[in-house]
Amino acid sequence: MKKRDIKILLVDDEPDILEIVGYNLSAEGYQVITAENGFKGVKAAKKEKPHLIILDVMMPEMDGIEACEQIRKIPDLSDTVITFLTARGEDYSQMAGFDAGADDYITKPIKPKVLVSKVKALLRRLKEEDSSESILKIGNLIINREEYKISLKGEEIILPRKEFELLSLLATKPGKVFKREEILDKVWGNEVVVGGRTIDVHIRKLREKIGDKSFKTVKGVGYKFVD
Repeated sequence: MKKRDIKILLVDDEPDILEIVGYNLSAEGYQVITAENGFKGVKAAKKEKPHLIILDVMMPEMDGIEACEQIRKIPDLSDTVITFLTARGEDYSQMAGFDAGADDYITKPIKPKVLVSKVKALLRRLKEEDSSESILKIGNLIINREEYKISLKGEEIILPRKEFELLSLLATKPGKVFKREEILDKVWGNEVVVGGRTIDVHIRKLREKIGDKSFKTVKGVGYKFVD
């Protein structure tokens, strides 16, 4: 997908943010739609069907959390990537954002160029391999789902089944934060009940085998794979 085909909806009640961020994203070649509050943001999302939505948290009429919840109820926007803009230290907002269905968050203040880089990383999820694909390729890592094998920099690594399934899940959406509950459900399912520490242990083992920098902990939420 070319940049000119990608729609980004920017929702913020600060005119300066809309102007500066909107200008920088437009300069990159993206289509940028703006809205000054959550209510108008939801309306614009329904009409434009953006690929990425950047939502401020604190806004009049309808805040970002409620707007995100409303957007996540729209079937046509189920694959839309949503990220929040949050002020430093707003841990509650970040937690509430993930609970509302957000994929990530960006901390303010942020330099325009850094934000553009963050947006590029978020948009990579649009290019991710379909979950039905048997082989995933992320950088130097190749995951063969049918044969339960992985290759890192050309070297084959054998993983126990649960470590493989955990890695495979996280790698389907690089950068997406997977909640602990979702990981337990998709990797362990209806098997013997396991505790949250089980995930931590498996992540630690994967870090030892794949690389510590490939896995990031989002405190109180879950984990994400970083390509």
